[in-house]
Amino acid sequence: MKRFGCRLCHNPLFFENSVCVGCGSALGYSRAEREIVPVDADGRYVDASGLVWWVCHNLNTSGCTWLAPVEGGQCAACELTRVRPADENLEGMRQYAEAEQAKRHLVFELDQLGFPVVSKVTDEVNGLAFDLLASDGVASAPDVVIGHANGVITIDLAESDDAYREKVRAQLDEPYRTMLGHFRHEVGHYYQWQLVRDQQLLDRYRELFGDETVDYQEAIDRHYAEGAPADWEQSHISTYATMHPFEDFAETWAHYLHICDTLESASAHGLATVAPVSAFSSFRDVVTGVWVPLATALNVINRSMGRDDLYPFVIPPPVLDKLDFVAALPRG
Repeated sequence: MKRFGCRLCHNPLFFENSVCVGCGSALGYSRAEREIVPVDADGRYVDASGLVWWVCHNLNTSGCTWLAPVEGGQCAACELTRVRPADENLEGMRQYAEAEQAKRHLVFELDQLGFPVVSKVTDEVNGLAFDLLASDGVASAPDVVIGHANGVITIDLAESDDAYREKVRAQLDEPYRTMLGHFRHEVGHYYQWQLVRDQQLLDRYRELFGDETVDYQEAIDRHYAEGAPADWEQSHISTYATMHPFEDFAETWAHYLHICDTLESASAHGLATVAPVSAFSSFRDVVTGVWVPLATALNVINRSMGRDDLYPFVIPPPVLDKLDFVAALPRG
């Protein structure tokens, strides 16, 4: 995440700020400018070209501060959501707001990295949509399964509850589980579907990740019955990545986004001097030369506060090859 500041008083801002705490100005996020900009009392912003933008109508529903092209309309990020809880489901709506915050962070990063984000409203066949599904308030509904199918990503909103998510994380013996992590992983399935189509790319994909045509349900059953191979750490980023080539790619993709975003944040806030990821000849160089030393330092800092490691993963050489593959994918 880049560093933001108020254009009027230069006070530091967080990405989700709707009001500057320094001068009290109302704010909106301009996706076209990739900046937080001041809006007038009517929620209007006029850009340098004279186009008029309006704060998204979901500001008071999900906390969305992004600008929309039409007064009373919704922004491009909110347009990606196809299903959300009913207004009367108060717990579901609280969870929905947290999920939307993670989704906006995801879209911001995809924009930063140059990956096209096309809604199913624009392209019904190849576009992207999110079904954000809630139970009736406490536990996860049994029929809500996080996943991706033909451009539709389903998210279980119960995962926004810290206690529930930690319970699932412990049950599955995972080192890391967050709402943003779910979005990053699932959108990896979408971009594999969209970008790994060229035969040359597909051949290289199979060399690195395996044959994606093997039966997925059989792979799931085997994984949960037998667990990961004993030597999984030698070639995979996580035990879940060992289940099927689809999951190996999605896990690798998620870590690519983890690393890029954290490095940008560290650089923007003076914790590291890092050139843009695109300036490196290979992503392997980014990981070995910059990410591993920084992650080690951040892990030590977390331990100093009595917290778990920020990045509790080890990246073996085969995963470096996989990360290089993801980083080199075509952007459009």
